[in-house]
Amino acid sequence: MEVGWVVCTRGKIAKRENLIRLAQHADRLNFSSIWVTDHIVMPVDMRTKYPYSTTGAFPLDPAEDYLESLTVLSYLAGCTERVKLGTSALILPNRNPLVAAKTLATLDVLSNGRLLLGVGVGWMEEEFKALGLAPFAERAAYSDECLRIYKELWTKDDPSFNGRYHSFTGIKFAPKPIQKPHPPIWIGGHTAAARRRAGQFGDAWHPVAQRPTGIMSPEETSQAMVTVREAAAQAGRDPQSITISLRIVLNLGATATAADRRPFSGSPSQVADDIRRYAEVGVSHLVVDVMTSDPDTVNDAMDRFANEVRPRLGSN
Repeated sequence: MEVGWVVCTRGKIAKRENLIRLAQHADRLNFSSIWVTDHIVMPVDMRTKYPYSTTGAFPLDPAEDYLESLTVLSYLAGCTERVKLGTSALILPNRNPLVAAKTLATLDVLSNGRLLLGVGVGWMEEEFKALGLAPFAERAAYSDECLRIYKELWTKDDPSFNGRYHSFTGIKFAPKPIQKPHPPIWIGGHTAAARRRAGQFGDAWHPVAQRPTGIMSPEETSQAMVTVREAAAQAGRDPQSITISLRIVLNLGATATAADRRPFSGSPSQVADDIRRYAEVGVSHLVVDVMTSDPDTVNDAMDRFANEVRPRLGSN
């Protein structure tokens, strides 16, 4: 099981010294990846419900610092040597797809092929309106077009495209990404539409396990992958080529009873047992979030996982 860490780019962590510290710590501890989230602006009065909370409330202060995700990863590429650099998830409609494709290709080149592109269609309607984006209701169609454009630009010597939102021809696009045919695309979202998108476009399905109804169980995860693989087969792709990457909330604490405990919480032994259960249904990557902008808490959680959970899994 490969394990990566969310290094949020807001609050106290949104400082140069803290970002470097956490990224290099993950590199030294041999975690596979570090991940950043993506928002451009934050509404003061947000009426859109946050899809991963039982109350629908977004758990961030709109006035706190929130750094731009691709700028952060480009900076951290120069501060690290091995660890992969991921977005969880880049909101596709937030950026012109040609500009985004160039930025992402540049990041892959400068990091020597370490980009992992987690993407989503977005959920915050107020942000769409502030950025003057395509209508919120059309974000899925717009996102699909972005993915087609990325692949066209990254893989074709003479790219051209004629779509609903963008058209181009007679251009060159260089450099191409180092990773071939392109950086891995991990499709976020747990809805049926997101799973179909993962099957059609993705190299991995990358849902957030935390939902208002509770954490997605191993059995639910396995069943949800049926839709992903069916969509892949319909698109003429190998259904087994699409991996499962689960983003989870980690809460290492005291041992809890089975009735009270949520997956990925409790003692190191219980968390290791959870990881094995998800691995058995095909999850090959975990992206760990400890839901804080405090750098010391993230640093300590990395240490505890490396020293207390990982040895129980029989891996380094």
